[in-house]
Amino acid sequence: MIKFLDLEKITSLYSEELHCAAKRVIDSGWYLQGNENANFENNYSKYIGTNYCIGVANGLDALIWIFRAYKELGYMQDGDEVIVPANTYIASILAITENNLIPVLIEPKYETLEIDEDLIESQITEKTKAILIVHLYGRCAYTDKIGEICKKYNLKLIEDNAQAHGCYFDNRKTGSLGDAAGHSFYPGKNLGAFGDGGAVTTNNKDLADCIRALANYGSQKKYVFKYQGRNSRLDEIQAAVLNVKLKHLDNDNDRRKTIAKFYYDNIKNPSIVLPKRMDDKQNVYHLFPILSSNRDALQQYLTENGVQTLIHYPIPPHKQECYKNWNTLSFPITERIHNEELSLPISPVMTIEEAKQVVELLNKF
Repeated sequence: MIKFLDLEKITSLYSEELHCAAKRVIDSGWYLQGNENANFENNYSKYIGTNYCIGVANGLDALIWIFRAYKELGYMQDGDEVIVPANTYIASILAITENNLIPVLIEPKYETLEIDEDLIESQITEKTKAILIVHLYGRCAYTDKIGEICKKYNLKLIEDNAQAHGCYFDNRKTGSLGDAAGHSFYPGKNLGAFGDGGAVTTNNKDLADCIRALANYGSQKKYVFKYQGRNSRLDEIQAAVLNVKLKHLDNDNDRRKTIAKFYYDNIKNPSIVLPKRMDDKQNVYHLFPILSSNRDALQQYLTENGVQTLIHYPIPPHKQECYKNWNTLSFPITERIHNEELSLPISPVMTIEEAKQVVELLNKF
């Protein structure tokens, strides 16, 4: 069986370092808001290229706190609109609606799977306050045109960087391209913890201070509460694990790119569509999506032949029961992608021999 993602094998790459890091935390007697967290925030902000990083409980909270902080600081209010891709993971949408803001769904381009920048401007109204771009699958979603639109209409640019740790646009990393970015460190991410974890990166000190308080019960000073916050903190064990794995992230991403190159160069089945190939700096291949009008049959065929795959994602946000008031909306490109997408195995521990087996099966289908 070629696993979709072998977390046990990935962890074994750095087993000794990770055990030492965990032992250091255990022996310290300090398990929240200590040196490990401070070190990780410092290291990650330098890596991303921002002045501030705030560790939080998970990637969804990271996005929630960005919007909540903009409300607390007076930039946004209930009923304001946020432009967001229609084909994103549900967390991007939840963060908006959790804050009583209105998501304005925009179709992606079929060939890139990322938001279609040419459709954005027509959807801007006097209530539009931000664009949330999602670097889905590890592919950079930012374009110069999106940056220009934000400047023209004085909109905040927020990045969902949950799947794109280490990705670039020109010489800047994703997570530093806009006004703020949310990051997820779910175990399966390119930079994954041993449980849930997340962070916000930004260059805005007021925003950073507000988010840090919101994620700590609303407190900036012990037992003094400026905001009605929540408990959403990155714990010391996860921070220690992330500090270890951050050192190896670029090498891990390079291995993913090697596998992705093999896929692009060798998948020749005309019934399988590969997303537009990007410069390697602009794609860290968190996932390797392919598109097929025979997706379900293809997945079953691969499973029967010992290859694990996953669908990202089978149901688009506007067709989910939790947003049933949107269920009659039509986003044909989004729906086509969700009906055709299949993610192939790709990881830092996958071998070319395994990739060759996957390709041979795909080309025979």
